[in-house]
Amino acid sequence: MPRRYCICRPTACRPTIKRSPALRIALFVACYNDTLFPATGIAVTRVLERLGHRVDFPLQQTCCGQMHYNTGYHREAVPLVRRFVEQFAEAEAVCVPSASCVAMMREHYAMIAEAEQDAALAAQVHALLPRVFEFSELLANRLGVEDCGAAFAHSVTYHPSCHSLRMLHVGEAPVKLLRAVRGLTLLELPEKEQCCGFGGTFAVKNADVSAAMLEAKDTCVLRTGAEVVTALDNSCLMQIYGGLHRAGSAIRTMHLAEILACAAAPAEALR
Repeated sequence: MPRRYCICRPTACRPTIKRSPALRIALFVACYNDTLFPATGIAVTRVLERLGHRVDFPLQQTCCGQMHYNTGYHREAVPLVRRFVEQFAEAEAVCVPSASCVAMMREHYAMIAEAEQDAALAAQVHALLPRVFEFSELLANRLGVEDCGAAFAHSVTYHPSCHSLRMLHVGEAPVKLLRAVRGLTLLELPEKEQCCGFGGTFAVKNADVSAAMLEAKDTCVLRTGAEVVTALDNSCLMQIYGGLHRAGSAIRTMHLAEILACAAAPAEALR
C-alpha cells in the first residue's frame, strides 16, 4: 500500500524548539500500525527524540483488544488488557499514535476489569490510564508543545477521526501542530465531522453503507485541492486512501506524526 513518503533528513539549521523536562516515554504503536504502517511508529520516535525525550518500545506489546471487544469477543479481550497493563505499568507516559486505541482503553478497560471482578486489574488500570496519551494529546497537553520543528511544503487537509473527535475530544491540538509546520498550507475539510465509513468490522459487515460514507468523505477531500490528507488514525487514512486511489486521485495520506517528523528540506519531504 504505497502511500507513505516522508523521508526526513537532518538540516544544517533548525529552529529553536520548546522543550519540556525530558521524559521516558513508552510507545504503544498499535497492532495495525506495526503490521501495515511501521513508518508511523518511526515518525513518533523521531518527533519525541527531537524534543529531547527517551522513547522505549516494550517488545512484548500486542493489541489493545479493541477489535475483539467491539466484535463481541469480550472475554478474548481480557488477556490483551492484562498484557497492556503489565507491559506499560512503569512508564512515565505512554504514547499511542491511534485515537481509537486510546478510546478503547479509556472507555472500556475499567468496565472489563469490573466485569472480571478483578480488583487488582481495576486498580492497575486506574493507575495507568492517566499516563496514556494519544500522540497529539501527548504533545499538546502533557508536553506543552505546538511547534515540533517540522518543515513540510505541501497543502494538507485534516480529517478528525470519530474517536478523536467524539471520545477523546482532542479539539484543536492537531490543527495547532499543523499550523506550526513551516511551509505547510492547511486547508479546511468541508463537513469534517462526518465519519469516513471505516469503523473496523463495520466496513465489512455493512459494506454498502461504508462505501457510501467513504464516497462522501472523499468528495470533501477532493474539494479541498490538498496534496495530502492527514489524521490521527491510520485505519481512517487507509479507508480514505482506498477510495481516492480507486478514483485515480494522486492525493496522499499521512499520519500526523509523519508530517511532524519531516524536518528535511521541504522539497524532499513528499515522495
